[in-house]
Amino acid sequence: MVTNVENMGLVLEGGGMRGIFTCGVLDYFMEHNIWFPYVIGVSAGACNGLSYVSRQKGRARRSNIDILEEFRYVGLKYMFSQRNIMDFKLLFDDLPNRILPYDYATYFHSSTRFVMVTSNCLTGEAEYMEEKSSPQRLLDICRASSSLPFVCPVTWVDDIPMLDGGICDSIPVKRAIEEGFSRNVLVLTRNKGYRKDEKEIKVPPFFYRKYPLIRKSLAMRNKKYNETMDMIDRMEDEGTAIVIRPEQPMQVGRIEKDIYKLKDLYEEGVACARKFFS
Repeated sequence: MVTNVENMGLVLEGGGMRGIFTCGVLDYFMEHNIWFPYVIGVSAGACNGLSYVSRQKGRARRSNIDILEEFRYVGLKYMFSQRNIMDFKLLFDDLPNRILPYDYATYFHSSTRFVMVTSNCLTGEAEYMEEKSSPQRLLDICRASSSLPFVCPVTWVDDIPMLDGGICDSIPVKRAIEEGFSRNVLVLTRNKGYRKDEKEIKVPPFFYRKYPLIRKSLAMRNKKYNETMDMIDRMEDEGTAIVIRPEQPMQVGRIEKDIYKLKDLYEEGVACARKFFS
């Protein structure tokens, strides 16, 4: 059982709608006043981490379940209107500013460092970005971190084209260690032992022609992911990482729309967090 996290980092994997597991974990943390000094998130992990740092318990759950059920913001119809698999206007404008207001004041005054990972299309490298004053730039970074390759358009931050942080650093535990956090809690969205097919991804020639380095990173992302997972397994065995991950076979897809599956995965997140922090 963990009783003190004041010198630990919190690392949040992405995974699209599988991130509802992370919502359950973070809501448990908030309910029990478990606050980490350093949080780093990728894609869905970045989105859910925002609500954790602003201390808005239940907000991420509502975004991923209630708002999804009401607005159906995932679907091919948005490919025609926004060139996107998701309604990013709803997610990064209407939702935080009107429908389910984000508490910018609490976030900006929080002592917690919050880092979001994006992938720089020009360099093909990960960017580790923070923002504690501009609401618009904060949302732009989160949007970039969540811009899935192939099904979402490039997002521009500071005049730089960005894509999903998971391309270059799916689980940024190395970054947390570099920032001085030798012990970390990792919230993952895949079952233990999961690995990706390491066969090099063939990126169609009409994708990202202007960005050859991000094409290279996309081709190698599965190999890098597996190397990171091997490292995490070693850290877990050594006791330098606490890994909270789904224990039931994963039934939720990246763009899952089944509300009942999402609710079940959320509750599993709560239950898994309780095992380590009760």
